[in-house]
Formats: sequence, C-alpha cells, structure tokens
Amino acid sequence: MKKLDSKTAIVTGGSRGIGANICMSLAAAGANVVVNYAQNQEAAERVVSEILSQGGKAIAVAGDVSKSTEVKQLFDRAESEFGQVDILVNNAGVVHYKTIAETTDEEFDQVMKVNAYGAFYGMREAATRLAEGGRVINISSSAVRMMLPTYGPYCATKGAMEQLTRSFAKEMGSRRITVNAVSPGPTETELFMENNESEKIERMKNLSAFGRLGKVEDMGPVVVFLASEDGGWITGQVIPVNGGTA
Repeated sequence: MKKLDSKTAIVTGGSRGIGANICMSLAAAGANVVVNYAQNQEAAERVVSEILSQGGKAIAVAGDVSKSTEVKQLFDRAESEFGQVDILVNNAGVVHYKTIAETTDEEFDQVMKVNAYGAFYGMREAATRLAEGGRVINISSSAVRMMLPTYGPYCATKGAMEQLTRSFAKEMGSRRITVNAVSPGPTETELFMENNESEKIERMKNLSAFGRLGKVEDMGPVVVFLASEDGGWITGQVIPVNGGTA
C-alpha cells in the first residue's frame, strides 16, 4: 500500500521543471495525476508517458489557470477521469526578470494573473470540490524573503499566494483539508538556467549552506509528505525548501 493510493492530484504547470517532478513523485506514491499545461503539450505528454511506464496513472490536460472557466474545466476533467479530486498543487507560474521600472503593464498583468489569480481560482474551486481530508499545496518561492532586484512583481504574487494559504487553511479546517505552501529557493530548472547569467547563478549557489542550487528532485518528496496522512497536522504553513538560502 502506497501513501497516496486511490488519491487523485491536479498539478498545475506540471509539464516541466519542479511541476514535472512533483507529478512523478505523486504518481510514485500511488496517486492518479492530472498533469496540467498551458501550451507545451509535448512536454506534458512526456511526463504522462514516464508515469505510465512506471505503472502509474496520469493524463495531460490543457488549461490556462489565469482563466477561472478553464480551472473549473480542469476539475471537471479530473472528476470525469478519476471520480474525485483529493490533492491540488498550485504550481503554474511565470516570471519576468526585470526591474519594477522596466516592467510593462502587460507583463505585470500576466504575472499577477497566472501566479496570484491562478492560485486563487484553484483554491476557490477546491473549496467546494476537493474531497474531505484533501490537500492544497501552493508552490511559492524563497525569493519573497530575499529582497532581490528584478523579482519585485514575481515576489508580490508569491507573497499574495502565501497570505491566501494562511487564510484558506483556517477556512478549510472544518473539512479536514490542509492548506500549505512550499517555498523553493533558487532551483536548477530549465527556466532558471536559461534566463540568468552564469555570474548570478554562482552567487545564488553560494547563498545555500551546501554551495549548490536546489534540484527539482528536492521538492517532490516534501509535496508527497504534505499530501499524505503524515502531513495531516500541518496546515497554514509556508515550508522553505531551499538549502538554507533564506
């Protein structure tokens, strides 16, 4: 018997990076996984294929989390395929590495809508559709505490996510649903490595107690713990997973 046998998880932004590892970690623990993606169907299908090859169950579902109707449809598809939803991981996110002065209206709107509105829409849907004893796990960022230049709008959205996490936890306790956030530090994802200069990457490594960036494999086990019965007495918390970076 695996920790998450018979459970169904939705992971937004599950096609790449941390999201993909979370999908595979949940599946390895026995969960049925709905791998959400916005545009990269090929990457999402690769995650599904990997899960299926390991004997798990998964489907890829397109959906833009910045649109409430598409978040609703994501839950509809999960319920249609697997019967109910037990776990929601709000992982989808975008970032523009620009100063506040350089950030356009359109860029700020996009970051807010995907990161903050997307998490809000997911939690609002989960409030009535998640099974009793379910789990909501929001993926925030240690950048919220690090006061880094060019992260302002991104940190604003993740700070909003963390406050929503705390309030939502109080609202969902009567249904035995826990609500927590995981806060990765700088992590060796394709997005991070492609959009940062080598000098900055080295500085980020040196901020860690271990002198390295996080790896996507560092995140999945923490999410699985929170999603399982083992994490049932933890709610309303923001858990740093950052190697001592912040």
